Amino acid sequence: MKSLSNKKLVMVSALALILAACVSDPNDPNKNTKQKAATGAAIGALAGAVIGYSQDKSGGALKGALVGGAAGGAVGAGVGYYMDKQQAEFERQLAEERRANDIEIERLKNENLKITMNSEVSFDYDSAELKPAFTRTLDKVADILSRYERTTVRIIGHTDNIGSDAYNQQLSERRANSVKYYLTDARVDSRRLVTEGRGEAQPRANNASEAGRQLNRRVEMLIIPDKDIQ
Repeated sequence: MKSLSNKKLVMVSALALILAACVSDPNDPNKNTKQKAATGAAIGALAGAVIGYSQDKSGGALKGALVGGAAGGAVGAGVGYYMDKQQAEFERQLAEERRANDIEIERLKNENLKITMNSEVSFDYDSAELKPAFTRTLDKVADILSRYERTTVRIIGHTDNIGSDAYNQQLSERRANSVKYYLTDARVDSRRLVTEGRGEAQPRANNASEAGRQLNRRVEMLIIPDKDIQ
């Protein structure tokens, strides 16, 4: 009987190590986080097996492995899982805007989400007043942010290089604040919202063409998860 239980323990340990080695997509920008989650599950499974075996020679090792694996995986995957769910909601709710290239949603390597809003659809030229048609999109964003409270949102305004540095800096700040005020009115806690303007300092395309300048006129939202999400 002891030999059989030992074999179970060896099998569970082997499965746990295989789990730790698995990453579903080698191109996933967050594969390191998911690797940690798998490793947490593996360690939990092994610890659970040892505890189960010491307390119940008739099968506690396997039961303990399952419990321990679930707990270990949850601890390792907390932030990643939370942001996976939130990203899926943004992609579903903003599918229409994404198809029209009005909004881009990107997952960064540090688990942050970045939402880029084209200023051509959100603001009139040389204005910091939100276009009425764009408020419907911000309503969707506000609804999701309100339900995922374990994040800080950094709202960043950018401009092209037409005009003076000082003017573009002020315009970028005013646009970022317009988005913040709207989200606050839509019941997103203002303490979670931070704004900044970067003027023309961080272009993502060449300002020599109108197409490039249009890409540079944008507002970005960085959605940053709390560090202690479990």
